[in-house]
Amino acid sequence: MDKRNPLLRSIADHPGTSAQDFVLLVAAMSVAALLTLEYDLFRFAGQLTEPERKITLAEAIALTCVLAISLSAFILRRLHEQREDSERRFSVDSEMCKLRDLALRDPLTGLPNRRVVLARLGEVEEQIDGRKHVFFLLDLNGFKRVNDLHGHAVGDRVLQVVVERFKRVARPGDVLGRLGGDEFAVLSYDVDKSAAAGIGQRFLTTLDKEIWVEGSCHDVGVSVGAAIIPDDGSNAQEILRNADLAMYRAKDMERSSLVFFDAATDSGQSFPRIVRK
Repeated sequence: MDKRNPLLRSIADHPGTSAQDFVLLVAAMSVAALLTLEYDLFRFAGQLTEPERKITLAEAIALTCVLAISLSAFILRRLHEQREDSERRFSVDSEMCKLRDLALRDPLTGLPNRRVVLARLGEVEEQIDGRKHVFFLLDLNGFKRVNDLHGHAVGDRVLQVVVERFKRVARPGDVLGRLGGDEFAVLSYDVDKSAAAGIGQRFLTTLDKEIWVEGSCHDVGVSVGAAIIPDDGSNAQEILRNADLAMYRAKDMERSSLVFFDAATDSGQSFPRIVRK
């Protein structure tokens, strides 16, 4: 933070107008000096110190007005410059906040992006306090067919409808994000496996109804893989990988399904695998 005097800071920040003020001050002093020499103002000033000499009301008003106008002009200019500086800084700060927000959000859906999801997983990883959390990986079923038959514009609109449904069933304090394409993630805090099953089921159920976009009906489902934290992973990458393995098992099923990571079943799996989209 700049701790300089506001007046000095304003002068330093505005060298151009400060130079103009200096030139005007020199000019005013020069005119005053010329007037002093021309009209013997020194004698006049000396008379002001004599007991019998009193300043008339007109002289007092004139001197006060000149002083007030000079000070007011200077102060108003500085206040105007400080206000402009404040508005400029506020505008820059606001723009930086918007840019930071855009860098952390998916432009199509407005959801937190992959960077945010991984950061939240990292935060959970650092908080070892006995609580359990669940990380869900959601991959849409049938979405590739939408893009192939109707184009990416319709596909984008379908994704937006899916996200609106996901938002309605997600808990307020949980993190719902888009990892990319038709893949989403949910980080649910303070839940055990039983409660997590209920949360995951809500995401399955919300896509039971067809999605209508531009007069076309689209049947889109979702495969959900879940990993319990910290049981199924000690760091963000391990949690993400294990939820991914569970999601691939869910993909092998005929209908939308929720599958929890199982070390005995999933540890031997490898990528990539051919799964239905």
